[in-house]
Amino acid sequence: MTRRVSGFLNGVPVPMLAVDQNSRVVAVNPAAISLFGQDPVGRPFITVLRQPAIVSALDWVLNPDASPAPVPDPALPTPADGVVTLRAQFGADGRDIIAEVTVAPLPSPLGRGATIAVIDRSVAEEAEQMRRDFVANVSHELKTPLTAMIGFIDTLRGPARDDARARDRFLNIMEREAGRMNRLISDLLSLSRVQAEERRRPSGKVDLAALVRNVVPMMMPVAEAADVRILTEGLDTKIRLPGDPDQLTQVFQNLIENAIKYGGTGGEVRVSITRLTYEPLLRGPGWAVAVQDSGEGIEEQHLPRLTERFYRVDTHRARTQGGTGLGLSIVKHIINRHRGRLRIESTRGQGSRFTVILPEGMSRG
Repeated sequence: MTRRVSGFLNGVPVPMLAVDQNSRVVAVNPAAISLFGQDPVGRPFITVLRQPAIVSALDWVLNPDASPAPVPDPALPTPADGVVTLRAQFGADGRDIIAEVTVAPLPSPLGRGATIAVIDRSVAEEAEQMRRDFVANVSHELKTPLTAMIGFIDTLRGPARDDARARDRFLNIMEREAGRMNRLISDLLSLSRVQAEERRRPSGKVDLAALVRNVVPMMMPVAEAADVRILTEGLDTKIRLPGDPDQLTQVFQNLIENAIKYGGTGGEVRVSITRLTYEPLLRGPGWAVAVQDSGEGIEEQHLPRLTERFYRVDTHRARTQGGTGLGLSIVKHIINRHRGRLRIESTRGQGSRFTVILPEGMSRG
C-alpha cells in the first residue's frame, strides 16, 4: 500500500500526506518533507501537525459516523462529498503559515485512509493585508488635510467672510495642505512606476560620482535655508556602473534632503563615495555612497521599519517638514532594481548614516 500511495502523492505539486485508517502517516511527497522539515512516515498525524481544526476534519473524513461534521468555510469553494477544505494557521518550515488544507478519503484502489493537501497561502494573505494597510494609510493621509480644508472653506464662507487676516491665514494653511496632498500623489505615482520596473534591471550606464556631484548643487538651496553645510569626499573619481540616472538621482536627492531636514540647524551633511573590494551582500565588489548627518539620530527599534510605506519615527515633525512617508520606500525599491542594498546606521545623539551599496558591474573608466 505504502509504495502505491507514495507513487500517487509524488505526482502532486503541493505538500501532501497520506494516513491510514488509524491516522498514522503512511506516505508523503517531497514537497511535504520540505515543508515539515523531516520525513514523518510512521508517526501519528497529530504529532506532525498539531492543529485542532485539521485533526477534527481528518477524524470526520476517516470516520464520519463517529465524528461531528466540520462547518463549511463560506469563503472557500464547496468541496465534494466526504471532503473537507478549510483555512488554518500553524507553524511549519520555521515560520507561521496560513494555508488552505483539503482532507479527502484515499482513492479506494489505494486502501482505507485519507490524504491531507496543504496549499500555502501566506504570500497571498500578506499581500492582501499590505494592500488593505496601504489603502487605509492613503485614505488617512488624504482625509486629514481634506477635512481641514473643508473646515476652512466653511469658516471663510461664514464667520470669517469679512475677516481679511483670518482669510489670509486660512488660505496659507490651505495652500500648504494642498501642496502636501500634491506631493503625496506624486510620490504614490513614483512608487507605482518604480515597483512596475523593479524586476527589470537597468540597461543604461551612469557615472556614479558625476551623478552625485550634480545632485549636491541641487540640494544647496535647501541646505542654505536650514543653515546646514554639505561636505563631500571621493566624488572626483569616474565610476561607470549599470544604472538608471533619473532613478539614482531621485535616491540621492531624497537621502540628502532627509539628512538636511533631520540633521539639525547649523549641522553638517557628509556625502562620500568609497569602493568596496568585496561586499558580502553583493557577493562581489561594489561602490558605497554614504550620506551622514549630525542630527539627533534614530532609536534602534525604528531602523528595520524605516523603508516601510508611511512609517514615520516622528509623525508630527515629518508632516510639518512636508514628508509623505513614502520617500525611503521609493529609495528601497529603486536600489532593489539596481540589485544593490541600503544600509541604515544610527545612534541616538550621534546622527544617522544611510549607505547605498551598488554592484560594480564594470570597471572604472
